[in-house]
Amino acid sequence: MQFNLTEEQLMVQQTAREFANKEIAPVADENNRTGKFPADLVKKLADLGFLSMLIPEEYGGTGVGNFCLALALEEINRVCASTGVTMSVHNSLCSGPLVKWGSDGLKRRYLPKMAKGELLGAYALSEPDAGSDPAALTTTALKDGGEYVMNGTKSWITTGADADIFIVMARTDPTQRTKGISAFVLERDMKGFSVGKKEDKLGLRASSTVQLIFEDVRVPADRILGEEGMGFKIALNTLDGGRIGIACQGVGIAQACLDETVKYAEEREAFGKQIAHFQAIQWKIADMATRIEAARLLMYNAARLKDEGKPHAKEAAMAKLFASEICNECARQAIQVHGGAGYLEDFKVERFFRDARVTEIYEGTSEIQRIVISRHLLQNLH
Repeated sequence: MQFNLTEEQLMVQQTAREFANKEIAPVADENNRTGKFPADLVKKLADLGFLSMLIPEEYGGTGVGNFCLALALEEINRVCASTGVTMSVHNSLCSGPLVKWGSDGLKRRYLPKMAKGELLGAYALSEPDAGSDPAALTTTALKDGGEYVMNGTKSWITTGADADIFIVMARTDPTQRTKGISAFVLERDMKGFSVGKKEDKLGLRASSTVQLIFEDVRVPADRILGEEGMGFKIALNTLDGGRIGIACQGVGIAQACLDETVKYAEEREAFGKQIAHFQAIQWKIADMATRIEAARLLMYNAARLKDEGKPHAKEAAMAKLFASEICNECARQAIQVHGGAGYLEDFKVERFFRDARVTEIYEGTSEIQRIVISRHLLQNLH
């Protein structure tokens, strides 16, 4: 596979890199320590067009597509994974399904404001007892005249404390399993809709993760995505794009680990010379670089296929699986090369190590990715 970036793609990549280095890097460690959500950075991302990459121009977006989004996400995540996941969720998990499944009315109501950063998006599928098995969700949205009445609780919702608009999956037919789920667009100020517990996490501390609580929330019928009963299909299709986003995050964090490892190896001296002269360190760096490049190519391929409208569920799962596992391996090796220094908050690899861990868990665990991949390869077996 060869990927020769176009002039537009190179511009997107360079713009994201410069923004990450100049605007995000100086505050990333402090935001991590304090758990501060970077609202000012998110607004600047919108001003640069990075919150509208999947939104067509007719709705105020740039519409540059998934490949350009992947390029930008890698650069942002290389500096701050908390900011990166906020950008990823807004694009892939919120504006993406709105563009594909939303009515013209919904698109005109929300997409222009999402493109400008006036509305920040989130995605609500998981529940306390329905994580890897989303078909088991119990949040209900029962028809009552021209509205649906929603009740239930969602868990582990990224950006949930700071978002304005939510894609929410709920059960509209309790007698059905996957065919009884529908997708809705909700606004945070709807009566009966509240933010519950905010989680205190190992990593991604500058990104809120919360419960969402629905108590007799009356949702107008025109806020449904697609048609009633299509929610599970929409959820799975949306997750394919989200998995590409997390692959970008994995590659970005892994690249940051490699960059810091190379820098430290060239500065740190032991036994009278830089540790970069030791073969043990050189091999770690070589392995990290090779695996990152392989993960990046998987990520590029999945994003390319999605832009071309071709099947990409298997490729997205492969990219997410490999990138997340390589990300964690690179973080572990970065800590090892740094030695005791890497265990301290004074060095960035400590943050990278914590941020890396979740990439193997959310948007489908590594185990779920392997199930997705194997089912595509074994689909003709009975």
